[in-house]
Amino acid sequence: MKEGRIAIPSMEAGGLNGHRSGHFGHCDVFTLVDVKDGEIEKVTTIANQSHIQGGCMVPVNLLAQHKVNALVVGGIGMRPLMGFRQVGINVYYDATRPAIRPVVEDLIAGKLPKIEDDQVCGGGGR
Repeated sequence: MKEGRIAIPSMEAGGLNGHRSGHFGHCDVFTLVDVKDGEIEKVTTIANQSHIQGGCMVPVNLLAQHKVNALVVGGIGMRPLMGFRQVGINVYYDATRPAIRPVVEDLIAGKLPKIEDDQVCGGGGR
């Protein structure tokens, strides 16, 4: 990924030196990383909005409003995955590292796969 805005579901304050959240819909914040010419240009965070069970489109709409192009998750349900696809946000998969910076660097380097339909979870942390 050479250009665009990456979102990482994050715990606590987030940021490049922060840690990822295991459940994107219930993360504390989203770390937003702006990439230009293959380099990290700017890092900001936005607070996640609370949503009730089944309110999977809340984070989809939030990230779409913030002009996100890519999302990296360790897991996601089918409904929000389809929602992200509908608004043009590519969803990438990495479940191995809890730190944000190396995951962002891997995405920029083209090392992370897009999540496939057979990799979705049942939601609710399952």
